[in-house]
Amino acid sequence: MINKEINRKVRQFSDVNLNFTVNPFTLDINKRFDEDAIKDSVKNLIQTKNYERPFHPEIGCQIFSLLFEPFTDITKNIMRRTIFDVIEKFEPRVTVTDVIIKDDVDDNQINIEIFFKMNNNENPIKLITSIKKIR
Repeated sequence: MINKEINRKVRQFSDVNLNFTVNPFTLDINKRFDEDAIKDSVKNLIQTKNYERPFHPEIGCQIFSLLFEPFTDITKNIMRRTIFDVIEKFEPRVTVTDVIIKDDVDDNQINIEIFFKMNNNENPIKLITSIKKIR
């Protein structure tokens, strides 16, 4: 039996670090790769409101319009569906498996857990974020 080592090129995803930190050696803006880049992108999509991006009013999540609604099962399901839709539409690098929404009444915020898989990797990824009610 011959052992052949197969070298597969796996596509690596990269984005600019949204904190705009500078690499001390190259003096360029640092990059985020794979899981970190996709987490930043998904979080950015959820926290973007419709009509917030110039020339792209369709990009955004309507979850902010649901923050001051009574937190019932119907509202919770609409939030889940909204998050599913925005990630499915604008983030082709991932497949969402589940979204869990919890209401934190004491801190006036909604905690969101998103479970997804990258299209080039089978390992599940968990993203935890929260959206605060400011008013």
